[in-house]
Amino acid sequence: MFKHYLITRFNLRHPNWKSTKNNESLLNDAWMTHRMELFSNFCLPSVAAQTNKNFKWIIFFDITTTPAFKEQILNLLKPYKHFIPLFIDGMDQFSPEIINYIDEDAKNVDYIISSRIDNDDCIHKNYINEIQLKFNYQDFLAIDVIKGYSLQISPNFYLGEKMHLFNPFISLIESKKNYKTVFQGTHANWKTERRMMRISDKPLWLSIIHDKNKVNEFDGYNHVEWKDIKSDFVLSETMDTKIENNITPFKEWRFLSFKNKIHGNFVLLSKLMKIKIGLYNLKK
Repeated sequence: MFKHYLITRFNLRHPNWKSTKNNESLLNDAWMTHRMELFSNFCLPSVAAQTNKNFKWIIFFDITTTPAFKEQILNLLKPYKHFIPLFIDGMDQFSPEIINYIDEDAKNVDYIISSRIDNDDCIHKNYINEIQLKFNYQDFLAIDVIKGYSLQISPNFYLGEKMHLFNPFISLIESKKNYKTVFQGTHANWKTERRMMRISDKPLWLSIIHDKNKVNEFDGYNHVEWKDIKSDFVLSETMDTKIENNITPFKEWRFLSFKNKIHGNFVLLSKLMKIKIGLYNLKK
């Protein structure tokens, strides 16, 4: 029927990606140490906790990864047979190696589902299952899960709701005959696609905001209690405790929430209007 692949880029060298938003160097040992902490505390446990195990997670690392980090990676992933680490030669090899792996692994299926997740973010424990429930033998259908949460972990802990069109958690259903996967373009490029289903009734992702993000800033809003959602977004025990002990009470950032909500709703409505009137040069 189909095979489902969750796909993540980790530390692939890219000529245009050289610094964080704070102008700190990328892909060095300090960056890698910090990113491995995020991965092991947030991303990995949330994927490992998926209620539906009928998928493979392909994680792409650079061939320049040092032996110490490579050993750490392999040890982290070893308990999970459906988690596949691949070491490749930079971003230039990323798209070709995705296709190479799937071509070999999915010889006897007619459809491919591909989903994306960044290595410092989280998905709801039912994310994989919710995406697969949308499968109905479509030759091409993008699935944009627009509702989620935003969690800032430095310098202060904030947790709020978020609505985001064309976000980094998009999935794609394709016929195997001519597939390219969800990484055929950046997540923002999906604004030009008409063959799109939007899921807006369930928050299925948790975006992590930290001081080494390349672009993202905290833009969550509304009062969300960690205790109310933590069973759906499974993190390490260490991070779960840290959030519980350090989360900023909503009353202390109520005004920021108000500003974020106004801005977020404006951006959302603006994008929806641009879609409706065709300003994104929609594909025919």
